[in-house]
Amino acid sequence: MKKVLGIDIGGSGVKGAIVDIKTGKFLTERLRVPTPKPYSLEGLLDAIDEIIKTFNWNGVVGCGFPGVVRQQIIETALNLGSPFYGVNLAEEIGRRSACNAWVINDADAAGIGEMRFGAGKNQNGSVLMLTVGTGIGSALFTNGNLVPNLEFGSIKMKDKKSGKMVLAETLCSDAARKRLDLKWEVWAERFNKYLNYIQSLINPDLIILGGGISSKPEKFFDYLDVKCDLVLASLENRAGIAGAAFEAGKRIS
Repeated sequence: MKKVLGIDIGGSGVKGAIVDIKTGKFLTERLRVPTPKPYSLEGLLDAIDEIIKTFNWNGVVGCGFPGVVRQQIIETALNLGSPFYGVNLAEEIGRRSACNAWVINDADAAGIGEMRFGAGKNQNGSVLMLTVGTGIGSALFTNGNLVPNLEFGSIKMKDKKSGKMVLAETLCSDAARKRLDLKWEVWAERFNKYLNYIQSLINPDLIILGGGISSKPEKFFDYLDVKCDLVLASLENRAGIAGAAFEAGKRIS
């Protein structure tokens, strides 16, 4: 059994668990540490290091980060901001904790988790994973191969109230539902328009919905109608940790 510490970095919390990367099962309880604010590299490293030390971990670490990650360099961090631009987070984790680390986009990590261990397992064709929470993350797979660093939450949609074109996630994320105090049915109507827009752009065979909303399907799922198969993430909010751990275990021998 190969074990890897998976970490999912978010705007409100940093979550981690030790994962059996052959099965995707958690070998520990999931630990959550609040993401330090104001956001900073050292604050984030403090949170990651707290998780590493709590588990007394000295092995491989896999991290999902909310932004574009190319050759281990963070290029964007829409929700966390500029302190992370140009940072090699894997190297910084190694400097702080002496653990070998691998960092990927957080939605890509969740998608890998679902494709390897969850609702996307053994699925061919085109599969789109959407994580809906603070923002909207996206991961696209063709015959099981990841197309990395897609940001479908950043496409523009028209805000009826202002008449302006704005980021889709500012209208359709779970955070938008809470911020605007929308009833679930009203939010689901908005999100369904977004789903159909995305479906018309890439024509996937399957869409998997994950993130925070995947734990509350009775509130919204029956209101959704899209011209392809649509399922909930079977790992719910565990997918990002499992996927980050699996990818790190694959990349680091």
